[in-house]
Amino acid sequence: MRQEPQQPQLNRTAQQLRHSHLGAIIDAQGREIPITEQMILQACRQLEKESRLRRLFF
Repeated sequence: MRQEPQQPQLNRTAQQLRHSHLGAIIDAQGREIPITEQMILQACRQLEKESRLRRLFF
């Protein structure tokens, strides 16, 4: 039985990068900045905090 050659495995760093960010934004200098899960969670916490403050005052 003939076996197909295996695809080369992705570099471990490339795999980690692929799984560590969920997208990217481009900054004013044109650099790609990865959007990580931590960044999204931090933004959600900040929105929740601001939402609570607004409900107290309005």
